[in-house]
Amino acid sequence: MKNSSQLTGREISGQMTDPEIPDGWVNTTIGVVADLSPPKPSQKALPPSASVTFVPMPAVDAEMGAIVSPKTRAFASVRKGYSSFAENDIIFAKITPCMENGKVAIARNLSNGLGFGSTEFLVLRSKGAILPEYLFYYLRQEWFRRTAEAEMTGSVGQRRVPAGFLRNAPLPLAPEAEQKRIVAKAEELLARVNATKERLAKVTVILKRFRQAVLAAAYSGQLTAEWRDNQKQLTDVEQWIRDIFRLRQEFPRKENGLLKNYTPPNDNDFPPPPKGWTVASSDVLFSFVTSGSRGWAKYYADSGSIFIRIANLDHNSIHLTLSDIQHVTPPSGAERNRTRVQPGDILISITADVGMTALVPDEFGEAYVNQHVAIARPIQGVYKPYLAWYLASSGGQAQFQDLQRGATKIGLGLDDIKSLVIPFPPLEEQQEIVRRVEALFKLADSIEKRVTRGTARAESLTQAILAKAFRGELVPPEAELARREGRSYEPASALLARIKAELAEKGTNLKPAGRSALKSHPKKVLTKSIN
Repeated sequence: MKNSSQLTGREISGQMTDPEIPDGWVNTTIGVVADLSPPKPSQKALPPSASVTFVPMPAVDAEMGAIVSPKTRAFASVRKGYSSFAENDIIFAKITPCMENGKVAIARNLSNGLGFGSTEFLVLRSKGAILPEYLFYYLRQEWFRRTAEAEMTGSVGQRRVPAGFLRNAPLPLAPEAEQKRIVAKAEELLARVNATKERLAKVTVILKRFRQAVLAAAYSGQLTAEWRDNQKQLTDVEQWIRDIFRLRQEFPRKENGLLKNYTPPNDNDFPPPPKGWTVASSDVLFSFVTSGSRGWAKYYADSGSIFIRIANLDHNSIHLTLSDIQHVTPPSGAERNRTRVQPGDILISITADVGMTALVPDEFGEAYVNQHVAIARPIQGVYKPYLAWYLASSGGQAQFQDLQRGATKIGLGLDDIKSLVIPFPPLEEQQEIVRRVEALFKLADSIEKRVTRGTARAESLTQAILAKAFRGELVPPEAELARREGRSYEPASALLARIKAELAEKGTNLKPAGRSALKSHPKKVLTKSIN
Protein backbone atom coordinates (compact mmCIF):
# COMPACT_ATOMS: atom_id res chain seq x y z
CA MET A 1 0.00 0.00 0.00
CA LYS A 2 1.41 3.37 -0.97
CA ASN A 3 0.94 6.00 1.75
CA SER A 4 -0.82 9.16 0.64
CA SER A 5 2.25 11.12 1.69
CA GLN A 6 4.57 9.13 -0.58
CA LEU A 7 3.23 10.48 -3.86
CA THR A 8 5.45 12.33 -6.29
CA GLY A 9 4.77 15.82 -7.59
CA ARG A 10 3.30 14.30 -10.79
CA GLU A 11 0.88 12.16 -8.80
CA ILE A 12 -0.30 14.80 -6.36
CA SER A 13 -1.15 17.18 -9.18
CA GLY A 14 -4.16 15.01 -10.05
CA GLN A 15 -6.89 13.08 -8.29
CA MET A 16 -5.54 9.57 -8.68
CA THR A 17 -7.35 6.79 -6.86
CA ASP A 18 -4.85 4.39 -5.31
CA PRO A 19 -6.25 0.84 -5.46
CA GLU A 20 -4.59 0.06 -2.12
CA ILE A 21 -6.29 2.78 -0.10
CA PRO A 22 -9.71 1.97 1.42
CA ASP A 23 -12.49 1.48 -1.07
CA GLY A 24 -14.24 4.72 -1.85
CA TRP A 25 -11.29 6.92 -0.84
CA VAL A 26 -9.23 9.08 -3.17
CA ASN A 27 -5.73 10.50 -3.00
CA THR A 28 -5.87 14.21 -3.68
CA THR A 29 -4.14 17.34 -2.38
CA ILE A 30 -5.09 19.93 0.19
CA GLY A 31 -5.24 22.57 -2.53
CA VAL A 32 -7.96 20.61 -4.34
CA VAL A 33 -10.34 20.55 -1.37
CA ALA A 34 -9.46 23.82 0.38
CA ASP A 35 -8.77 27.41 -0.61
CA LEU A 36 -5.55 28.79 0.84
CA SER A 37 -5.69 32.40 2.01
CA PRO A 38 -9.16 33.08 0.57
CA PRO A 39 -10.03 36.66 -0.41
CA LYS A 40 -10.63 39.18 2.33
CA PRO A 41 -14.23 40.28 2.92
CA SER A 42 -15.40 43.37 1.13
CA GLN A 43 -15.09 46.58 3.08
CA LYS A 44 -18.89 46.74 2.82
CA ALA A 45 -19.31 43.35 4.48
CA LEU A 46 -19.79 45.02 7.87
CA PRO A 47 -20.10 48.56 9.21
CA PRO A 48 -16.63 49.99 10.00
CA SER A 49 -17.27 49.95 13.75
CA ALA A 50 -18.71 46.41 13.85
CA SER A 51 -16.80 44.10 16.16
CA VAL A 52 -14.90 41.16 14.73
CA THR A 53 -12.77 38.51 16.41
CA PHE A 54 -9.03 39.23 16.54
CA VAL A 55 -6.56 36.36 17.06
CA PRO A 56 -2.91 37.19 17.75
CA MET A 57 -0.52 34.25 17.60
CA PRO A 58 -0.43 33.72 21.43
CA ALA A 59 -4.22 33.28 21.39
CA VAL A 60 -3.83 29.86 19.75
CA ASP A 61 -3.05 27.10 22.23
CA ALA A 62 -0.71 24.61 20.57
CA GLU A 63 -1.48 21.81 23.01
CA MET A 64 -5.24 22.09 22.64
CA GLY A 65 -5.26 23.10 18.98
CA ALA A 66 -7.80 25.82 19.75
CA ILE A 67 -8.28 29.57 19.96
CA VAL A 68 -8.39 30.17 23.71
CA SER A 69 -8.10 33.91 24.31
CA PRO A 70 -9.37 35.90 21.31
CA LYS A 71 -9.88 39.64 21.38
CA THR A 72 -12.34 41.88 19.54
CA ARG A 73 -11.52 44.79 17.25
CA ALA A 74 -13.43 47.14 14.99
CA PHE A 75 -13.81 45.74 11.47
CA ALA A 76 -12.27 48.78 9.77
CA SER A 77 -9.19 48.73 12.03
CA VAL A 78 -8.10 45.20 11.07
CA ARG A 79 -9.43 44.53 7.58
CA LYS A 80 -6.30 45.60 5.68
CA GLY A 81 -3.27 44.65 7.74
CA TYR A 82 -4.09 41.15 8.93
CA SER A 83 -5.00 37.66 7.76
CA SER A 84 -8.76 37.25 7.51
CA PHE A 85 -10.87 34.15 8.10
CA ALA A 86 -14.47 33.13 8.54
CA GLU A 87 -16.42 30.64 10.64
CA ASN A 88 -15.05 27.07 10.25
CA ASP A 89 -11.89 28.19 8.46
CA ILE A 90 -8.63 26.65 9.68
CA ILE A 91 -5.74 28.88 10.72
CA PHE A 92 -2.30 27.30 10.44
CA ALA A 93 0.80 29.01 11.88
CA LYS A 94 3.45 29.06 9.17
CA ILE A 95 6.38 30.58 11.10
CA THR A 96 8.92 28.81 13.31
CA PRO A 97 8.62 27.71 16.10
CA CYS A 98 4.82 28.13 16.18
CA MET A 99 4.27 25.69 13.32
CA GLU A 100 6.48 23.00 14.84
CA ASN A 101 4.68 23.44 18.18
CA GLY A 102 1.33 22.72 16.52
CA LYS A 103 -0.44 26.07 16.44
CA VAL A 104 -3.41 25.18 14.25
CA ALA A 105 -7.09 25.71 15.06
CA ILE A 106 -10.60 25.85 13.63
CA ALA A 107 -12.13 29.32 13.78
CA ARG A 108 -15.34 29.09 15.77
CA ASN A 109 -17.80 31.50 17.40
CA LEU A 110 -16.40 34.51 15.57
CA SER A 111 -17.93 37.89 16.29
CA ASN A 112 -20.17 38.72 13.31
CA GLY A 113 -18.83 35.58 11.64
CA LEU A 114 -15.45 37.14 10.80
CA GLY A 115 -11.99 36.95 12.27
CA PHE A 116 -8.61 38.55 11.67
CA GLY A 117 -5.22 37.69 13.03
CA SER A 118 -1.49 37.49 12.61
CA THR A 119 -0.14 37.57 9.06
CA GLU A 120 1.84 34.49 10.10
CA PHE A 121 -1.35 32.42 9.77
CA LEU A 122 -2.16 30.56 6.59
CA VAL A 123 -5.92 30.27 6.23
CA LEU A 124 -7.59 27.17 4.76
CA ARG A 125 -11.25 27.15 3.78
CA SER A 126 -13.08 24.00 2.75
CA LYS A 127 -14.53 24.08 -0.77
CA GLY A 128 -17.23 21.66 0.38
CA ALA A 129 -15.71 18.22 -0.17
CA ILE A 130 -13.90 18.04 3.18
CA LEU A 131 -15.08 18.60 6.72
CA PRO A 132 -13.03 21.30 8.50
CA GLU A 133 -12.52 18.88 11.42
CA TYR A 134 -11.19 16.17 9.09
CA LEU A 135 -8.61 18.56 7.63
CA PHE A 136 -7.77 19.94 11.08
CA TYR A 137 -6.92 16.50 12.45
CA TYR A 138 -4.87 15.72 9.35
CA LEU A 139 -2.77 18.85 9.96
CA ARG A 140 -2.37 17.94 13.65
CA GLN A 141 -0.27 14.88 12.84
CA GLU A 142 3.35 15.14 13.96
CA TRP A 143 4.69 13.60 10.75
CA PHE A 144 2.96 16.34 8.77
CA ARG A 145 4.58 19.08 10.87
CA ARG A 146 7.99 17.42 10.58
CA THR A 147 7.62 17.28 6.80
CA ALA A 148 6.50 20.91 6.73
CA GLU A 149 9.50 21.89 8.87
CA ALA A 150 11.86 20.36 6.32
CA GLU A 151 10.30 22.55 3.61
CA MET A 152 10.57 25.86 5.47
CA THR A 153 12.33 28.75 3.79
CA GLY A 154 13.88 31.97 5.10
CA SER A 155 16.55 33.01 7.59
CA VAL A 156 17.10 31.54 11.05
CA GLY A 157 14.30 32.57 13.41
CA GLN A 158 12.14 33.74 10.51
CA ARG A 159 11.65 30.49 8.64
CA ARG A 160 8.18 29.87 7.22
CA VAL A 161 6.20 27.11 5.53
CA PRO A 162 5.50 28.14 1.89
CA ALA A 163 1.83 28.25 0.95
CA GLY A 164 2.73 26.00 -1.99
CA PHE A 165 3.70 23.22 0.38
CA LEU A 166 0.24 23.10 1.93
CA ARG A 167 -1.45 23.50 -1.43
CA ASN A 168 0.41 20.53 -2.93
CA ALA A 169 0.49 18.34 0.18
CA PRO A 170 -1.14 14.94 -0.48
CA LEU A 171 -4.36 14.14 1.34
CA PRO A 172 -6.27 10.84 1.60
CA LEU A 173 -9.93 11.84 1.28
CA ALA A 174 -12.71 9.61 2.61
CA PRO A 175 -16.36 9.71 1.53
CA GLU A 176 -18.32 12.45 3.29
CA ALA A 177 -20.31 10.10 5.53
CA GLU A 178 -17.11 8.31 6.53
CA GLN A 179 -15.39 11.63 7.24
CA LYS A 180 -18.15 12.40 9.72
CA ARG A 181 -17.75 9.06 11.47
CA ILE A 182 -13.94 9.39 11.51
CA VAL A 183 -14.19 12.84 13.10
CA ALA A 184 -16.76 11.67 15.66
CA LYS A 185 -14.69 8.63 16.64
CA ALA A 186 -11.45 10.62 16.77
CA GLU A 187 -13.08 13.23 18.99
CA GLU A 188 -14.45 10.54 21.29
CA LEU A 189 -11.08 8.80 21.67
CA LEU A 190 -9.05 12.00 21.90
CA ALA A 191 -11.40 13.32 24.58
CA ARG A 192 -10.47 10.28 26.69
CA VAL A 193 -6.78 10.78 26.01
CA ASN A 194 -7.00 14.49 26.84
CA ALA A 195 -8.88 13.73 30.05
CA THR A 196 -6.03 11.39 31.01
CA LYS A 197 -3.44 14.05 30.18
CA GLU A 198 -5.34 16.58 32.30
CA ARG A 199 -5.38 14.19 35.24
CA LEU A 200 -1.66 13.58 34.84
CA ALA A 201 -1.03 17.34 34.70
CA LYS A 202 -2.92 17.72 37.98
CA VAL A 203 -0.64 15.11 39.56
CA THR A 204 2.36 17.25 38.63
CA VAL A 205 0.79 20.25 40.37
CA ILE A 206 -0.06 18.12 43.41
CA LEU A 207 3.54 16.89 43.61
CA LYS A 208 4.84 20.45 43.53
CA ARG A 209 2.53 21.35 46.42
CA PHE A 210 3.54 18.17 48.21
CA ARG A 211 7.23 19.10 48.06
CA GLN A 212 6.55 22.57 49.45
CA ALA A 213 4.33 21.09 52.18
CA VAL A 214 7.15 18.71 53.15
CA LEU A 215 9.61 21.60 53.39
CA ALA A 216 7.14 23.74 55.33
CA ALA A 217 6.65 20.90 57.82
CA ALA A 218 10.39 20.35 58.00
CA TYR A 219 11.28 23.95 58.84
CA SER A 220 8.41 24.45 61.27
CA GLY A 221 9.60 21.42 63.25
CA GLN A 222 6.49 19.35 62.56
CA LEU A 223 8.27 16.79 60.39
CA THR A 224 10.54 15.72 63.23
CA ALA A 225 8.36 16.55 66.25
CA GLU A 226 7.94 12.92 67.35
CA TRP A 227 11.61 12.16 66.68
CA ARG A 228 12.66 15.19 68.76
CA ASP A 229 10.51 14.16 71.73
CA ASN A 230 12.26 10.79 71.82
CA GLN A 231 15.79 12.22 71.95
CA LYS A 232 17.47 12.34 75.36
CA GLN A 233 20.24 14.79 74.58
CA LEU A 234 20.74 17.17 71.66
CA THR A 235 23.25 19.92 70.97
CA ASP A 236 22.57 23.23 72.71
CA VAL A 237 22.16 25.16 69.48
CA GLU A 238 21.99 28.63 71.07
CA GLN A 239 25.32 28.03 72.79
CA TRP A 240 26.70 26.70 69.50
CA ILE A 241 25.71 29.94 67.73
CA ARG A 242 27.30 32.07 70.49
CA ASP A 243 30.51 30.03 70.29
CA ILE A 244 30.67 30.37 66.50
CA PHE A 245 30.12 34.14 66.75
CA ARG A 246 32.85 34.52 69.37
CA LEU A 247 35.35 32.33 67.52
CA ARG A 248 34.78 34.15 64.23
CA GLN A 249 35.46 37.47 65.96
CA GLU A 250 38.47 36.46 68.00
CA PHE A 251 40.07 33.67 66.00
CA PRO A 252 39.07 34.06 62.34
CA ARG A 253 40.16 31.14 60.20
CA LYS A 254 40.27 31.10 56.44
CA GLU A 255 37.33 28.73 56.11
CA ASN A 256 35.13 30.62 58.60
CA GLY A 257 36.10 34.22 57.87
CA LEU A 258 36.11 37.29 60.12
CA LEU A 259 32.76 38.46 61.50
CA LYS A 260 33.16 42.03 62.77
CA ASN A 261 29.55 42.86 63.59
CA TYR A 262 26.52 40.75 64.22
CA THR A 263 22.98 41.68 65.15
CA PRO A 264 20.87 38.68 66.16
CA PRO A 265 17.69 38.40 64.10
CA ASN A 266 14.52 39.94 65.49
CA ASP A 267 12.35 37.10 66.78
CA ASN A 268 9.21 39.21 66.28
CA ASP A 269 9.68 39.00 62.51
CA PHE A 270 9.86 35.23 62.48
CA PRO A 271 7.56 32.43 63.72
CA PRO A 272 8.62 31.14 67.14
CA PRO A 273 10.91 28.12 66.69
CA PRO A 274 10.21 24.78 68.37
CA LYS A 275 11.77 24.02 71.74
CA GLY A 276 15.49 23.39 71.35
CA TRP A 277 15.71 25.46 68.14
CA THR A 278 16.82 29.03 67.60
CA VAL A 279 16.89 31.45 64.70
CA ALA A 280 20.19 32.44 63.15
CA SER A 281 21.29 35.11 60.73
CA SER A 282 22.89 33.96 57.51
CA ASP A 283 25.66 36.45 58.28
CA VAL A 284 26.84 34.03 60.98
CA LEU A 285 26.27 30.86 58.96
CA PHE A 286 27.94 32.04 55.72
CA SER A 287 31.63 32.86 55.86
CA PHE A 288 31.90 34.12 52.28
CA VAL A 289 29.33 35.60 49.89
CA THR A 290 30.17 36.82 46.40
CA SER A 291 28.69 37.11 42.92
CA GLY A 292 30.12 35.65 39.74
CA SER A 293 32.20 36.98 36.90
CA ARG A 294 31.18 39.34 34.12
CA GLY A 295 32.52 39.43 30.62
CA TRP A 296 33.65 35.82 30.43
CA ALA A 297 32.04 35.18 27.05
CA LYS A 298 35.47 35.52 25.47
CA TYR A 299 36.60 32.55 27.56
CA TYR A 300 33.80 30.22 26.35
CA ALA A 301 35.07 26.86 25.14
CA ASP A 302 33.76 23.54 23.89
CA SER A 303 35.24 21.77 26.89
CA GLY A 304 36.99 22.56 30.14
CA SER A 305 35.66 24.07 33.36
CA ILE A 306 31.92 24.43 33.88
CA PHE A 307 30.49 27.96 33.84
CA ILE A 308 27.35 27.88 36.00
CA ARG A 309 24.47 30.11 34.89
CA ILE A 310 20.87 30.67 35.99
CA ALA A 311 19.79 27.97 33.54
CA ASN A 312 21.59 25.44 35.75
CA LEU A 313 19.49 26.29 38.85
CA ASP A 314 15.88 25.47 39.67
CA HIS A 315 13.24 26.42 42.24
CA ASN A 316 12.10 22.85 42.87
CA SER A 317 15.43 21.26 43.75
CA ILE A 318 18.83 21.92 45.27
CA HIS A 319 20.55 19.87 42.57
CA LEU A 320 22.32 21.54 39.67
CA THR A 321 20.69 21.04 36.28
CA LEU A 322 23.46 19.98 33.93
CA SER A 323 21.54 19.40 30.69
CA ASP A 324 22.63 22.79 29.30
CA ILE A 325 26.27 23.32 30.18
CA GLN A 326 28.59 26.13 29.12
CA HIS A 327 32.33 25.50 29.41
CA VAL A 328 35.11 28.08 29.88
CA THR A 329 38.86 28.29 29.89
CA PRO A 330 39.10 30.85 32.72
CA PRO A 331 41.81 33.50 33.02
CA SER A 332 44.37 33.32 35.81
CA GLY A 333 44.37 35.70 38.74
CA ALA A 334 42.22 36.83 41.66
CA GLU A 335 38.97 36.85 39.70
CA ARG A 336 39.40 33.18 38.88
CA ASN A 337 40.00 32.31 42.52
CA ARG A 338 37.11 34.48 43.77
CA THR A 339 34.43 32.96 41.57
CA ARG A 340 35.51 29.33 41.68
CA VAL A 341 32.99 27.16 43.53
CA GLN A 342 33.86 24.64 46.21
CA PRO A 343 31.98 21.49 47.29
CA GLY A 344 29.32 22.51 49.78
CA ASP A 345 28.84 26.02 48.36
CA ILE A 346 25.24 27.16 48.02
CA LEU A 347 24.49 28.91 44.73
CA ILE A 348 21.66 31.44 44.51
CA SER A 349 20.22 33.24 41.47
CA ILE A 350 20.30 36.99 42.20
CA THR A 351 18.83 38.55 39.03
CA ALA A 352 15.56 38.09 37.12
CA ASP A 353 14.13 34.86 38.61
CA VAL A 354 15.73 35.30 42.03
CA GLY A 355 16.04 32.65 44.71
CA MET A 356 16.77 29.52 42.69
CA THR A 357 19.15 27.47 44.80
CA ALA A 358 21.65 24.66 44.32
CA LEU A 359 24.17 22.86 46.52
CA VAL A 360 27.53 22.11 44.92
CA PRO A 361 28.10 18.37 45.40
CA ASP A 362 31.32 16.71 46.51
CA GLU A 363 33.88 15.98 43.79
CA PHE A 364 32.11 18.33 41.40
CA GLY A 365 35.24 19.41 39.57
CA GLU A 366 36.41 22.86 38.56
CA ALA A 367 33.53 25.28 38.03
CA TYR A 368 32.81 29.01 38.13
CA VAL A 369 29.66 31.16 38.30
CA ASN A 370 28.57 34.08 36.17
CA GLN A 371 27.35 37.45 37.44
CA HIS A 372 23.73 36.33 37.80
CA VAL A 373 24.62 33.70 40.42
CA ALA A 374 25.94 34.25 43.96
CA ILE A 375 28.14 31.91 45.97
CA ALA A 376 27.21 31.57 49.66
CA ARG A 377 29.82 29.49 51.48
CA PRO A 378 28.66 28.00 54.82
CA ILE A 379 31.06 27.93 57.76
CA GLN A 380 32.65 24.69 58.86
CA GLY A 381 30.39 22.65 61.13
CA VAL A 382 27.09 23.68 59.53
CA TYR A 383 25.08 20.93 57.86
CA LYS A 384 25.02 22.40 54.37
CA PRO A 385 22.12 20.41 52.84
CA TYR A 386 19.92 21.73 55.65
CA LEU A 387 20.70 25.34 54.69
CA ALA A 388 20.20 24.67 50.99
CA TRP A 389 16.82 23.02 51.48
CA TYR A 390 15.67 25.87 53.71
CA LEU A 391 16.50 28.42 51.04
CA ALA A 392 14.44 26.35 48.56
CA SER A 393 11.48 26.19 50.96
CA SER A 394 8.58 28.64 51.02
CA GLY A 395 10.16 30.39 54.03
CA GLY A 396 13.43 31.01 52.22
CA GLN A 397 11.71 31.92 48.96
CA ALA A 398 9.45 34.44 50.74
CA GLN A 399 12.51 36.20 52.13
CA PHE A 400 14.13 36.37 48.70
CA GLN A 401 10.95 37.88 47.26
CA ASP A 402 10.76 40.47 50.04
CA LEU A 403 14.40 41.45 49.65
CA GLN A 404 14.56 41.81 45.87
CA ARG A 405 14.81 45.36 44.62
CA GLY A 406 15.07 47.44 41.47
CA ALA A 407 12.50 49.26 39.35
CA THR A 408 13.61 47.98 35.94
CA LYS A 409 16.03 45.19 36.81
CA ILE A 410 14.93 43.02 39.72
CA GLY A 411 17.69 41.50 41.79
CA LEU A 412 19.28 40.66 45.14
CA GLY A 413 22.34 42.30 46.65
CA LEU A 414 25.02 40.38 48.48
CA ASP A 415 24.00 42.11 51.71
CA ASP A 416 20.53 40.65 51.21
CA ILE A 417 21.95 37.14 51.23
CA LYS A 418 23.75 37.96 54.49
CA SER A 419 20.52 39.18 56.14
CA LEU A 420 18.39 36.04 55.85
CA VAL A 421 16.76 34.63 58.98
CA ILE A 422 17.09 30.86 59.23
CA PRO A 423 15.36 28.48 61.68
CA PHE A 424 18.16 26.52 63.27
CA PRO A 425 17.70 23.22 65.12
CA PRO A 426 20.45 21.09 66.69
CA LEU A 427 22.83 19.49 64.20
CA GLU A 428 21.41 16.03 64.89
CA GLU A 429 17.91 17.23 63.98
CA GLN A 430 19.18 19.04 60.88
CA GLN A 431 20.53 15.72 59.64
CA GLU A 432 17.25 13.91 60.42
CA ILE A 433 15.24 16.62 58.67
CA VAL A 434 17.32 16.33 55.51
CA ARG A 435 17.10 12.54 55.59
CA ARG A 436 13.30 12.68 55.78
CA VAL A 437 12.94 15.45 53.21
CA GLU A 438 15.10 13.63 50.67
CA ALA A 439 13.31 10.32 51.25
CA LEU A 440 9.92 11.96 50.61
CA PHE A 441 11.28 13.84 47.61
CA LYS A 442 12.67 10.61 46.22
CA LEU A 443 9.16 9.15 46.42
CA ALA A 444 7.73 12.24 44.68
CA ASP A 445 10.42 12.03 41.99
CA SER A 446 9.57 8.41 41.25
CA ILE A 447 5.88 9.31 40.89
CA GLU A 448 6.78 12.25 38.65
CA LYS A 449 8.82 9.99 36.38
CA ARG A 450 5.84 7.70 36.02
CA VAL A 451 3.65 10.72 35.21
CA THR A 452 6.16 11.83 32.57
CA ARG A 453 6.14 8.38 30.99
CA GLY A 454 2.35 8.32 31.11
CA THR A 455 2.10 11.73 29.46
CA ALA A 456 4.46 10.60 26.70
CA ARG A 457 2.37 7.47 26.15
CA ALA A 458 -0.79 9.58 26.00
CA GLU A 459 0.78 11.82 23.37
CA SER A 460 1.92 8.84 21.31
CA LEU A 461 -1.61 7.45 21.63
CA THR A 462 -2.96 10.71 20.20
CA GLN A 463 -0.75 10.34 17.15
CA ALA A 464 -1.62 6.65 16.82
CA ILE A 465 -5.33 7.51 16.78
CA LEU A 466 -4.80 10.10 14.05
CA ALA A 467 -2.64 7.70 12.02
CA LYS A 468 -5.35 5.04 12.15
CA ALA A 469 -7.95 7.63 11.20
CA PHE A 470 -6.22 8.51 7.94
CA ARG A 471 -5.42 4.91 7.09
CA GLY A 472 -9.13 4.15 7.23
CA GLU A 473 -8.76 1.92 10.29
CA LEU A 474 -10.63 3.94 12.91
CA VAL A 475 -14.19 3.25 11.75
CA PRO A 476 -15.78 0.77 9.32
CA PRO A 477 -15.32 2.02 5.71
CA GLU A 478 -18.38 3.51 4.08
CA ALA A 479 -17.94 1.13 1.13
CA GLU A 480 -18.07 -1.90 3.44
CA LEU A 481 -21.12 -0.60 5.30
CA ALA A 482 -22.90 0.04 2.02
CA ARG A 483 -22.21 -3.54 0.90
CA ARG A 484 -23.47 -4.98 4.17
CA GLU A 485 -26.64 -2.89 4.06
CA GLY A 486 -27.25 -3.41 0.36
CA ARG A 487 -27.26 0.27 -0.49
CA SER A 488 -25.35 2.66 -2.69
CA TYR A 489 -22.98 5.35 -1.44
CA GLU A 490 -21.04 8.31 -2.80
CA PRO A 491 -17.30 7.56 -3.05
CA ALA A 492 -14.84 10.40 -2.53
CA SER A 493 -14.14 10.64 -6.27
CA ALA A 494 -17.85 11.23 -6.92
CA LEU A 495 -17.93 13.69 -4.02
CA LEU A 496 -15.15 15.71 -5.66
CA ALA A 497 -16.90 15.59 -9.01
CA ARG A 498 -20.18 16.77 -7.45
CA ILE A 499 -18.54 19.64 -5.59
CA LYS A 500 -16.64 20.58 -8.72
CA ALA A 501 -19.90 20.78 -10.66
CA GLU A 502 -21.57 22.84 -7.94
CA LEU A 503 -18.66 25.26 -7.82
CA ALA A 504 -18.61 25.50 -11.59
CA GLU A 505 -22.19 26.70 -11.50
CA LYS A 506 -21.06 29.43 -9.10
CA GLY A 507 -18.07 30.29 -11.29
CA THR A 508 -15.51 28.70 -8.97
CA ASN A 509 -13.10 25.94 -9.97
CA LEU A 510 -12.32 22.82 -8.01
CA LYS A 511 -9.02 21.70 -9.45
CA PRO A 512 -5.52 20.83 -8.31
CA ALA A 513 -2.67 23.30 -8.25
CA GLY A 514 -1.33 24.14 -11.67
CA ARG A 515 2.23 23.85 -12.93
CA SER A 516 3.28 27.19 -11.48
CA ALA A 517 2.26 26.11 -7.99
CA LEU A 518 4.17 22.85 -8.35
CA LYS A 519 7.45 24.49 -9.28
CA SER A 520 8.42 24.88 -5.63
CA HIS A 521 8.40 21.07 -5.21
CA PRO A 522 9.04 19.48 -8.62
CA LYS A 523 8.64 15.72 -8.43
CA LYS A 524 9.32 15.92 -4.70
CA VAL A 525 8.49 13.04 -2.44
CA LEU A 526 6.91 13.87 0.91
CA THR A 527 7.82 11.13 3.32
CA LYS A 528 5.54 10.15 6.17
CA SER A 529 7.01 8.56 9.27
CA ILE A 530 4.51 6.98 11.65
CA ASN A 531 5.22 4.17 14.01
